[in-house]
Amino acid sequence: MDSRKTLYENLARHLHQGIIGAPMSPSLMGILEIMFPEEEAEIACKLPFENKSLDDLKKLYPDKSESLESILTVMARNGTVFTQQKPGKDRKYRLLPTVVGIAEAPFWAGIDTEKARKLAPLWIKYRDEGFGKELARNIPAVRVIPIDQSLKNKSQILPFDKLKEKLISLSYFAVSKCPCRQMMSYVGKGCNHSLDNCLHFNEMGRYVVEQGMGREITRDEALSILEEADKEGLVHSCENLDGYLSMICNCCGCCCVFLQTQKLLDLKMISSSSYVSCVDEEVCIGCGTCEERCPMDAIAVGEDEHAQVDPGRCIGCGICVPTCPSTAVALVLRETIIPPPDINEFFTKRYLAPEA
Repeated sequence: MDSRKTLYENLARHLHQGIIGAPMSPSLMGILEIMFPEEEAEIACKLPFENKSLDDLKKLYPDKSESLESILTVMARNGTVFTQQKPGKDRKYRLLPTVVGIAEAPFWAGIDTEKARKLAPLWIKYRDEGFGKELARNIPAVRVIPIDQSLKNKSQILPFDKLKEKLISLSYFAVSKCPCRQMMSYVGKGCNHSLDNCLHFNEMGRYVVEQGMGREITRDEALSILEEADKEGLVHSCENLDGYLSMICNCCGCCCVFLQTQKLLDLKMISSSSYVSCVDEEVCIGCGTCEERCPMDAIAVGEDEHAQVDPGRCIGCGICVPTCPSTAVALVLRETIIPPPDINEFFTKRYLAPEA
């Protein structure tokens, strides 16, 4: 068998061990060959997903003891290795998974490169070859955060949905360009939504800035970006984990891999918020503004000239609310509330789920 082909198949199998895996497919092979030169692919095949010091890793690669640090440094810059160094501690390294990781990293800097243009159509095609099912396997990887002011009863906002309180607990903030909108732009299907609103926090934020993939911002700048996203009609989403926050995406229904795939492939890609849109028909004027803004085609003006909500499609983002001229739309609590899982529950569901 071709040794090069075997190398990249082995790398795919290793990546498939991640919390979000990498089902084997022709597009994946193309992605890996672009992102991992052969020497780096050999390193990646044995690189753990847990943070390890350079001394620990040298034991895995005795023949590359002298060159390993420089190779890992290049891989970090290329977006395939995560690295961090805390004050007074050794620098740590780990292999980045598919998401959040190698799928997004080549696009975060927002630089139009030949590499990015080659990767974009492959990632989009890969979604249909099994990656979409992998992202949705048993439990969604991301969760919708509702717009605070869209709630009908502000006192009903749940602790895990309080966006501003989430940001207060964070110490480092960074922003980069939206990967999904860039990918779609490179294949001629982009949109006019802004790009500079992919937010990263704490360790991931420091990594993004250190590797030249984004810039550091303040907490107030992060809040301002979220407010602008509200005006644009972008959906806030974060990891589907209770008590953990390393990123907030601001997603559009036309480009976002999660929202778009949920619509196109009818997969549960994203966990809805604890709320659902509700229309007061007595004040609804049937203007259709909410229908235009909904990223999931969950609300539409019916024959009675009132907006009607499909609760099964509604993800509870609330972007239909702020621009309603008659204030007829609001978010209300769902009958059944499913809080985000803790990390143990999430990992258990992912690893015990049938493979895509």
